[in-house]
Amino acid sequence: MENKTTLTVFTPTYNRANLLLRGYEALKRQTSKDFLWLIIDDGSTDNTREVVEIWMKKDNGFEIRYAYKENGGLHTGYNKAIELMDTEICVCIDSDDWMPDDGVEHIINEWKFFGSDDVAGLVGYDSDTNGKIFGSRYPHGKQVHYIELKEDKRYNCDNKIVLRTDLLKKVAPQPSFPGEKNFNPIWMILKVDQMKPFVLIDKCLCIVDYQGGGMSYNLINQYFNSPNSFLELRKLYISLKHASWKYKLRNHIHLVAQSYIAHKNPFSISNNILITALVYPMGWLIYLYMKHSYKNFNR
Repeated sequence: MENKTTLTVFTPTYNRANLLLRGYEALKRQTSKDFLWLIIDDGSTDNTREVVEIWMKKDNGFEIRYAYKENGGLHTGYNKAIELMDTEICVCIDSDDWMPDDGVEHIINEWKFFGSDDVAGLVGYDSDTNGKIFGSRYPHGKQVHYIELKEDKRYNCDNKIVLRTDLLKKVAPQPSFPGEKNFNPIWMILKVDQMKPFVLIDKCLCIVDYQGGGMSYNLINQYFNSPNSFLELRKLYISLKHASWKYKLRNHIHLVAQSYIAHKNPFSISNNILITALVYPMGWLIYLYMKHSYKNFNR
């Protein structure tokens, strides 16, 4: 009986056929081939399909799967990937990023050692193109909840998350709002984080090369272009059971601001009306600032 593949490397992409080649070449160099590559084409109008179909015909040493969907934003790419995945674990490598040659090998070996029903997955490093990691090195093998990691100033930086597919399937699909494409998939990761902790691994799993127009580009514009999506994130942030009270308070302030951007009453959304009343003045001021900035961006 043929051994089942352990890892899905999935890549949501939109009009980046020219950048996918780096990721493809990196996957061909992997020292472990215990993975498949799932490409989710989010409505590309370039030659992404044709490029990928050429690769699929080659003997790459790993399987390539391709799925096309109507354009809906990164989170809908995640939704489609999760729907199609059938491996034990998965990792997202963005279309402008690529894996170090031993990235898959590290994931497979560390999961064999640390993986269990008691953990949600692994967290390793992103590095820049010069090999520099963002933030301090992790205590290898330590179990933490992802939100705790994000609150720690030593480690609040870009990282690469390997997730159990079965847990992702329990929280997916991430909700969508008509016309809103900037809903960060961190929503699903934090939902999984509510269930189980992650294991930190002192390994680089991804090399990043940021491109203009990505999720981190022009955040205030995104608040206004996807108001309900960011409101859903704020609602989740203030409800996280492993988050500190400072984190929840800060996001409660932004919940007030985002509520007005989404034309909603913050008091009808809040999980604690007293805290909402306490932070309301600061949240209103932040809303006014963001509204002014948004108008200036779009003059």
